[in-house]
Amino acid sequence: MRHTKPKHQIDGLIALVLFGVFAACILSVLLTGADAYRRLTERDHESFGGRTGIQYVATKVRQANSGADISVSKLGDVDTLCISEKIGERTYLTRVYCYDGWLREIFTAASTDCRPEDGEEILRAEKLDMSLDGGLLDLSLTDSEGKLTELTLSLRGEGESE
Repeated sequence: MRHTKPKHQIDGLIALVLFGVFAACILSVLLTGADAYRRLTERDHESFGGRTGIQYVATKVRQANSGADISVSKLGDVDTLCISEKIGERTYLTRVYCYDGWLREIFTAASTDCRPEDGEEILRAEKLDMSLDGGLLDLSLTDSEGKLTELTLSLRGEGESE
């Protein structure tokens, strides 16, 4: 008769405990990474609307030939940033404004009548305030989340066109 050495169950138990610790470590690292990613995404989303909207308006202003081509006017009851340009013999206007929860833009001949709802929806925004004082254009955009972003631009002089 052969005598077999009794096997200890402790070897299997140690392996199981080590596997559990390893799984818990992996899970905690994944949860920490997911939380960090969520916070970064929320921060980027919060700053996207205001930053993108105000930079869009600033780019439109920078595309103007000179500061003399930029004015603040009304389109119905809505204040608009008006950028004029001459193409051939005709004068055209690009108007940027907020209406009905959207930052909008409309490009028309200067003699064309249009309404605020005719503009192309660019980005969700609640309000665009602007004032033109001498060569300085003050802009403030309130995004759909209620965050205010402000920017002041110095307009180019009459002879500085590109």
